[in-house]
Amino acid sequence: MKVGKIIKVSGPLVVAEGMDEANVYDVVNVSNDRLIGEIIEMRGDKASIQVYEETTGIGPGDPVWSLGEPLSVELGPGLLENMFDGIQRPLESLREVAGDFLSRGTEVKSLDRNKKWYFTPIVKIGDMVVQGDVIGTVQETPVVLHKIMVPPGISGTVTEIKEGEFTIVDDICTLDGTKKLQMMQKWPVRRGRGYQRKLNPTVPLLTGQRVIDTFFPVAKGGTAAIPGPFGSGKTVVQHQLAKWADSEIVVYVGCGERGNEMTDVLMEFPEIIDPSTGESLMRRTVLIANTSNMPVAAREASIYTGITIAEYFRDMGYSVAIMADSTSRWAEALREMSGRLEEMPGDEGYPAYLASRAAAFYERAGKVICYGSDNREGAVTVIGAVSPPGGDISEPVSQATLRIVKVFWGLDYALSYKRHFPAINWLDSYSLYQSSIDNWMNENIDSEFSKLRIRAMSLLQEEQGLLEIVRLVGRDALSEEDQLKLEATKSIREDYLQQNAFHDVDTFCSLEKQTKMLKLIISFYDEGLRALKQGVYLKDIENMDVRNKIARSKYVPEENINDIDEIGTELKESIDNLISKGGILDA
Repeated sequence: MKVGKIIKVSGPLVVAEGMDEANVYDVVNVSNDRLIGEIIEMRGDKASIQVYEETTGIGPGDPVWSLGEPLSVELGPGLLENMFDGIQRPLESLREVAGDFLSRGTEVKSLDRNKKWYFTPIVKIGDMVVQGDVIGTVQETPVVLHKIMVPPGISGTVTEIKEGEFTIVDDICTLDGTKKLQMMQKWPVRRGRGYQRKLNPTVPLLTGQRVIDTFFPVAKGGTAAIPGPFGSGKTVVQHQLAKWADSEIVVYVGCGERGNEMTDVLMEFPEIIDPSTGESLMRRTVLIANTSNMPVAAREASIYTGITIAEYFRDMGYSVAIMADSTSRWAEALREMSGRLEEMPGDEGYPAYLASRAAAFYERAGKVICYGSDNREGAVTVIGAVSPPGGDISEPVSQATLRIVKVFWGLDYALSYKRHFPAINWLDSYSLYQSSIDNWMNENIDSEFSKLRIRAMSLLQEEQGLLEIVRLVGRDALSEEDQLKLEATKSIREDYLQQNAFHDVDTFCSLEKQTKMLKLIISFYDEGLRALKQGVYLKDIENMDVRNKIARSKYVPEENINDIDEIGTELKESIDNLISKGGILDA
């Protein structure tokens, strides 16, 4: 292919002429430093290129080579436990080659070509296979069996199949005598991977976070957004979801995040013991880091890299959770590149296609029947953080996101200022998966789960009106029943919704424990009402010793959750005791 020539450089945007044989989204090498770039616009023979590395020192006349293929990721054994940048360059391998500070133009293969993996075939000579069929497996980590699949668009009869240790580029299978298959396949990041059909997401992604699982659940294969101002705890919530959600694979994308936050992830994740496997959490995690000091153009590519890797594991039949932190910084990268292209700006300078780009990203989530003869199910759940300036969710990125996603976890700075974490506002947030997940909870956890949730939420909503009266005329103006209601809602807020991410026991709460805790708090309210009707004074109900045990039920270890039932029995006995001592029996 002939060589183009640079005629303009504007930060990460380079314009080259003589590129009439290239196509939009082709990857190019820019200048003699061989910087990686991608064509984002063609006008005649002039190509506008976003360069994924620092462009200092590049000028008109420098050469440009098109590689003739779109930006793609390498998919195969070696993805897990690895950390990549926005265009899938492995950061650890880059450090070994270039040191702690990356020099421009450093080239490293995304996946290790020298490491050998033991391939175990599950098909035999003479078998007919189609795209998506699993031909063999590799035990990539102690907890994840990597399934080697027939690449999309390929089918045929197995004429040769090998077993043993091979690199990802060795031939391991032959179809129809001519089609050679390796463990690795490539896929363009901007195109979603196919599937047979999409399913309705009805099973919850369990997170161990009470406010999410009980009140605002997200389904496996669903989409959720976490908008919130600076300091309200978006990143901590996403870290908690990455650690404790019951997905089989986690893809964490730090898109424009602070370097120290990605360092926290790198330091914490290997030390966290996954409760479902007993192994390190990193055994089933892929990290993609494009920190705020990295080139802005690669930030735009990073979430596509992440979602493509997530779709690849989905195609194996796994449930995958991808955390995008934060899509606002991805949108800022879009805005910067759009401005340099001199496109007509939309709201607040964002490009007019912001909403369609955001929708295209979130629509790649879903629960699907994957390609292949075994009709296996896989799911990609997308959870995106949004960082609206000043916490104003009326800005374009938040609004474009909320039109697409079905779960909204609205973070409230006032709550975080009170040290209430997770700072998810229970009056503003919502989940459109609630009704279908209520059915699942009633069938699999407790037949009364949805009734408990509805009662707790209605109490929290009634509390808001009562607090207005308290602010105006004081608490004593309320009836004892309403004052008891405030005590119950205080317990829901402080003992149930508030959760300590740094406490060994409270950081994770199973659905069984959540149900028992919620039953206990609702029982306190119901038993208190019974006592009031029998003439017991409110202050006596408030001063019961068992109340402290209700407050501390969140710290009961998972193996001892039946102790919460005993607290409920003690509560009933305490109320009965109060009634027998000082109550006035109904005539």
